[in-house]
Amino acid sequence: MPPIGWVDVVWEYEFTEAEELDSAIEDEIIRKGSKAFKRLHKCLLTYEAGCETPSEGREESSQSIWTVFGENGVSAKSLVAVLSYFVLSGKAKTAGVQQRLNALHAASIYLLLLGVPGSVANKVFHQILFDTSIGMVNYCWPQTSGKKRKKDSLKCSQAEGKRSKPHRKDSDEMEVDDLEDEDQEEEVHFSGQDLLKMREGVVLLVQTLLRLLKSFPLKDKTQSAENCVQIFTKLTDFEPVIGELAFGVGQEISDIRTVPEMAYYGLWSLCSPNHGEEKESLRRVFHRLLYVILMMETGDRGKPSLLMPTQAVVASRDHAISFVCYLVDELKVAALPFLRILLQHICYQMVDKADYRSHGAQAMSKLLSKMPSAEYASFIKWLFDYSRQSKVAFRMFALDVAIALMEQPERAAEDSLDPELAPYLPHKFLVQNLLFGRRSDVSPTVRGHALTCLAQCLELPSLNATRSVQDLFSSTGAQSDTETYGSNGTLDSQHSVKNLKTLPFKTIEITNSNGVGEDVKENVALLKLRVSDPKPNVRKSALQAIMSFLKHHVMLMSTDNLAILSDRCRDPALSVKKKAMQCLMELLTAKPESGLIQVAWLRGFIPAVVDPESSVQEKALERLEQVLLSQVKRHTSSSFMDAGQRLAWDLLGLLCHECQDLSRYFSKAFTVWSKQDKFNATFINNLISHTEAQHASGAWLLLSKVAGSSPKLNYGKILDAWDELLRSKNASVTTSCHIFCVIGDIAEHLNEDTKSRLVEEIMRWLMTFDMPLELVSAGVETLCRLGQGEDMAQTQNFLNQHCGRLVSVCESYLSGVILNENGAQNLNEDLVVKQLYTLGVASLHCPAKVGKRTFLLVQSILTPSVDSTEEGAGEMVASQPLSQFKPTSLPGRVRAHAIITLGKLCLQHEELTQKYLPAFARELELCSELAVRSNVVVVMCDLCVRYTNMVDRYIPNISACLQDKEAVIREQTLTMLTNLLQEEFVKWKGSLFFHFVSVLVDPDPAIASLCEYCLVHLLLKKNPVMFSQHFIECIFFFNSYHKHKTYNQFPQTESEKARFSLKGARNCQRRFRIYRFLLEHFTDAQRFNITIKISQTVLACFVDGELPLDSDGDEILAESFRILSLEEIKLQAVSAPAGGSEEQEEEQLAMAKAVMQVAQKKVVSQVQKKVFIENMIPIIIALKTRLEQKRSTVLKDLMCYLQVTMQNYRSEVKEFFAADEQLATELEYNLQMFEKETRDSRDTEEQMSNCSLAGAPAPGPTPGTVHSSPAPVAAKNLLQNFSTPQPRQPARPGLLSHRHVQSASPRVQAEEQQRAA
Repeated sequence: MPPIGWVDVVWEYEFTEAEELDSAIEDEIIRKGSKAFKRLHKCLLTYEAGCETPSEGREESSQSIWTVFGENGVSAKSLVAVLSYFVLSGKAKTAGVQQRLNALHAASIYLLLLGVPGSVANKVFHQILFDTSIGMVNYCWPQTSGKKRKKDSLKCSQAEGKRSKPHRKDSDEMEVDDLEDEDQEEEVHFSGQDLLKMREGVVLLVQTLLRLLKSFPLKDKTQSAENCVQIFTKLTDFEPVIGELAFGVGQEISDIRTVPEMAYYGLWSLCSPNHGEEKESLRRVFHRLLYVILMMETGDRGKPSLLMPTQAVVASRDHAISFVCYLVDELKVAALPFLRILLQHICYQMVDKADYRSHGAQAMSKLLSKMPSAEYASFIKWLFDYSRQSKVAFRMFALDVAIALMEQPERAAEDSLDPELAPYLPHKFLVQNLLFGRRSDVSPTVRGHALTCLAQCLELPSLNATRSVQDLFSSTGAQSDTETYGSNGTLDSQHSVKNLKTLPFKTIEITNSNGVGEDVKENVALLKLRVSDPKPNVRKSALQAIMSFLKHHVMLMSTDNLAILSDRCRDPALSVKKKAMQCLMELLTAKPESGLIQVAWLRGFIPAVVDPESSVQEKALERLEQVLLSQVKRHTSSSFMDAGQRLAWDLLGLLCHECQDLSRYFSKAFTVWSKQDKFNATFINNLISHTEAQHASGAWLLLSKVAGSSPKLNYGKILDAWDELLRSKNASVTTSCHIFCVIGDIAEHLNEDTKSRLVEEIMRWLMTFDMPLELVSAGVETLCRLGQGEDMAQTQNFLNQHCGRLVSVCESYLSGVILNENGAQNLNEDLVVKQLYTLGVASLHCPAKVGKRTFLLVQSILTPSVDSTEEGAGEMVASQPLSQFKPTSLPGRVRAHAIITLGKLCLQHEELTQKYLPAFARELELCSELAVRSNVVVVMCDLCVRYTNMVDRYIPNISACLQDKEAVIREQTLTMLTNLLQEEFVKWKGSLFFHFVSVLVDPDPAIASLCEYCLVHLLLKKNPVMFSQHFIECIFFFNSYHKHKTYNQFPQTESEKARFSLKGARNCQRRFRIYRFLLEHFTDAQRFNITIKISQTVLACFVDGELPLDSDGDEILAESFRILSLEEIKLQAVSAPAGGSEEQEEEQLAMAKAVMQVAQKKVVSQVQKKVFIENMIPIIIALKTRLEQKRSTVLKDLMCYLQVTMQNYRSEVKEFFAADEQLATELEYNLQMFEKETRDSRDTEEQMSNCSLAGAPAPGPTPGTVHSSPAPVAAKNLLQNFSTPQPRQPARPGLLSHRHVQSASPRVQAEEQQRAA
C-alpha cells in the first residue's frame, strides 16, 4: 500500500495533480500490466449493485467488498488515490499505449467502485475524479486531425447581424495555434494493434459507466450529469456504424457492440428521472445533439467549429436525428417543447453555406414530421416570422426549409386545431407566403434563391405545391370544383361518369376570378422583371423559374415568354448566358415536338457561335453538332427516323423559312467545323441522300454550307437537282438559293461543257426577269463563279460579257419606261423593280460597262413626286443633281429600289458618290416614304465604309434619323451607326453623341433598351471617357442653350434643333433620365472631376457675368444644381455602405474589401471636403449674392443643393460658410427642419404600419397575404441557455423588401423602384 502521507496529498490536491507514486509499487503494477487491472475489475464486478452474474467468490462469501478491504488492510481511500495516479498519467498526449490502457482500466475500476453498495458511505465519490475518469475516452483515444475546418471557426454563427469576418490571428489565437503545432510535434503514433487494444479499454470504460448509471443517481450532481451528456455526445461519432442504430434500454449492455450505440444508450439513460428533473435532462441532451445535427464540434471554450461534411459526419448527424425522433416518440408531450427549441436553434445557428443549409433543411423536415399538427402549424408560423428577419442567412435558410417541408405529405387540419393555425398547415402557405414572399427581397441572393425554390416546387411529388405555384402564375390554376361542368350546368363530353360519382356532395365555392387574373398578370410581370435584375444570380434564378413554369405549363408557351430565354443567351454575364442555354436545351429535350421551342432554341444557340466568350462559342458549337450534324443518317425510302432525327430536320426546316436571318451565324459555325474536318465523305453522301426527301430544303441548306470545304461530291445528283429546278421552278426561294450556292461551290470541279451549259441556262433564266429578287443575287453570284479562272483578265472579260449584257438589257427597258411620256401609265411595277435590282447587282461586276446614260436613268427615278416638290420647294438646293429632272410619279417602291441601285453604282465610282451624297441627304430630310428613307440610311452607311472622309460631313444627316417618326428607321440607324463607331469609320464629333444618347428616351422601350446595350457594352468599352467628355455639353444641348462660348456651338439646322431639343419643364424627366444613365456609368474619378467642372465651367460663368441671368440662364443654373444633387453623382467610395454586396464571397476577401472601403471612404471624404471648401463654397456664396439681387427663383434650387450636400458635414456648417453668416444660419435652420420632417414622416409611417384604419393595433401576418418585410433585428451571440430565441417583431415594414401594393400593374414598378432605392 502507498504511504498515508502520499494518499493525503493526492486527496488534498483533489486529484488535479499526479504526485509521484512509490517506484516499487508502480514498477510492480506496471510489471503485471493490464492483467492486474482486469483481474481487479473482474473481482469488483461481482460486488456491483444489481449484478446478476454468478461468481464463485460471491457464493463463498456474502461479505461486502468494503469488509473484504478492511480484513485485508486495504484502504478505499488509498485505492482511489492509486487509481487516480494512473488515470492522471494517461491524460498526457505523450503517454504511451500501456499508460493509456492503464488509465482506461483504472478509470473503469473507479467507476465500478462507485456502483458497489456502500460507496457513498465510504466517500469514494469525488466529482473531479469522476469527471476525469469518464473523460479518459477523450484523453486516451488519439484525436483525428483534419475534421475541423480551421478557417471556419465560429465565434458565433450569427454575429450581430453582420457577415462573418475573415480569420485574423490575434494574440490569443496565435497562442492556440502555437500550442496546436507543439501538440502535433509531440503526438504519438499508434499501430493498428495498439488502437484495437485502446478501443477495448474504451468499450470497457463506457460499459462500466452505463452500468453505473443504472444504480448511481446523478440527480444532485448536475455538473457530472452535464459532463456525461457531453462525453456520450462526443462518442456518437467514435466509429462508423453499418446500418441503423437500435435505441432504448431493452437491450443488454454486454450485447451492444459499437461505441455510438453505447453512447445513445447512455443519453437515453440520462433522460431518466434518476439523473435529474426530466425537463433539465432533455434540455441537456437536446442542446448537445444540436451541434451534432449542425455538423459542428464544440471545443474546450465552447466555441463551435464546422466539421467537413464527410460521409462519417453526415452519418453521425443522421443518427442524432433518428435518436431525437426516438425520444419524441417515447416521451411524447414532454419532449415537444425541447424539440421546438432544438428546431429554433438549428435555424438561428445555421451557417450560410449551401451544403450545410441543405443538410440542415432536411434535418428540419425529418424532425418536424414528428410534431403533431397543432405544434407543427405553430412552428410554421414562427418560421414565417423567422423568414422576415434582417439577416440574409436566416431568410435563405427559411427558403431551404420550406422546400424541404414540401417533400413531406401535406397535413390535413384536425377538428381540434385552432382555426388561426389551420392556414399554416397546407403547402400553399409555404409556396405563396414564405417562398413567393421573398420575391422582392432587398438581397439579390435571397431574391434569386426564392425563384429557384419556386421552380423546384414543380419538380416535387406534391400536387398541392404544384397547384399553389399555378395559382400564382396561371389564371387557370384558381378554378372551382365545378370546372368540369359546361356553361349550361352539364358535364363536358370528355369527362366520364366516374368523375360525376366522385364529386363530393358539399357546398361549392364560386370564386371571383377577376382579381386573381390581375394578380397573376402582376406576378408574371414581376418574374419577367427579375430576368433584367442587376445581379446575375437573380437573373439565373429567374431563367430557371421561367423554364420550369413553361415546362410544367404554369406559364403560357408563347413566343414572348420563350424569347426571354433566347434573348438572355446574349446576356452580359457569362454565367447567365450559360444558364439560358441550359434552360433552352432542357426545354427542347422535354418537348422536342414544339415548334415554338424549336424557334427559341435556334435563336438562342446559333447567334452564340459568335459570342465574345470562347466557352460560350464552344458550348453552342457542341450542342449544334449534337442536335443537327450527328443526326444526319443515310436516307432511303424505307428508312425510319427517330425523334432526334425528326427534331434535326425540323430545326433545319425552320432555318430555311422562319429563321433565315440566322443564316450568317450558322455559316460561322460551319467555318469552324470545316477547320476541324467534321465533314467526311460519309457525311456528305448521307446528306445528299436527303435532297430528294420531304425535308430537302434542310438538306440543301447544309449542303450549301459544306460543299465548299468538303471532299469530292456526287456532282450528278446536284446537276439533276438543278435540271429539276429549271424544269419545274416550284422549289422555294430559299432552296433555290441554296442550290445556286452549291453549284457555285462545285464550279471549279466541272468541265467546260457543263460550265457553258450552266452559264447559258442561268443567263436565259435571268433574262426572263421572272426570278424572285432573292434569286437574282444568287444567280449572278453563281454566274460569276462559273466564269472565274486563274487568268484575271479572262475572268473580267467573262464578267463584262455576261453581266454587261444584263446591264444593257435593263438599261434598254428602263429607258422605255422613263423616257417615254406614256411609259409610266401602263407601268409594270414588279418588272421595273426586278430590272433595277438586276442592274444594280450586275453593275458591281462590270463597272466598265456602266455608262453615263445608266446613271442618268437611275437618277431620274429618284426625283420626288409633284406634291413633295411643292412642299419642299423652299428648301431645295438648286445645285443638287436631281433638281435638273422633272418630278415623276413613279411609286415609292420603285424609288426605294432605285436608291439601292444608285448606291451600288456609287460604290464603283467615287466621283458619282461625291455628286449624289447631297441628294441622299435631301431624301432623308424631305422624303415622306419609309422605304426610301430606310434605304438611303443603308446606302449612306455603306458608302461611309468605302469613302469615309467624303461621307463624314453628312453624319449629322444620318444621325438625325435617330428621331425619325418611324421606329424601324430609328432602330436601323442606331444599329448601323453603332457598327460604324465600333469599326471607327465614324468618330464622336459634332452633335453625334447627343443625337445618339437621345435614343435613351425613345418612346419605344425596345429601342431605348437597344441604345443602352450599344452604349454600355459595345461603345463605352472602346472609349471609357466618352460619357464624361460630353456630359456638361449635354446640359446645354438638350436645353437648346447656345450662349456659352464653348459648348453647343457646332453647326445645326433648324429642323435638327427642333428634333433633338428637350427644352422645357415637360421634358425634364426625359433629360434627367439621360443624365442619370450617364452618371451611373461614371467612375468615381469622373464623378469627382465632373462636379468640379460643373462649378468652374457653368456656375462660375454666371458669377463672372459671362452668361446672363435671364430666363434661359435660370433654367441652366437650376438644372446644374439639380444634377449636383443627384444620388448618382455622389462618389461610390463615400456613399456605398462598407461591406459591399450581399453576394456570397470568401470571408477573407469580403473583410479585406470592407476594410479597404472604409479606408478609401475616409481618404476620399477628406479630399472631397477640401475641394468643396476651396472651389465650391466661394462660387456658391458669390452666386447666392447675385441671385438675391435678381430675386431669382433659382435660389431655391441652390439651397436644396446645399441642404443635400451638407448632410455629410452637418456639424461643420458654420465653419464652411464663415464668410457668409446669414447663409450658414439659413442652411442650419433648413437642415434642422429637414431632419424634423424626416422624423415626423418616419413616426407617421410606423404608426400607420402598427395601426389599422379603425385605430386598433394591426393584426399579425396572416396566410392570406404576402408579407415581405423582415424584422430589423440584429442576431444575438450564441445563446448560453438552450431556450427559445426571442426575435423582435418588425418595427417598420419595407426595411428589407417591398410592401404588397394593392394596385394593378403599377405595383410591379413600385416594388422595383423601392428595391432599387
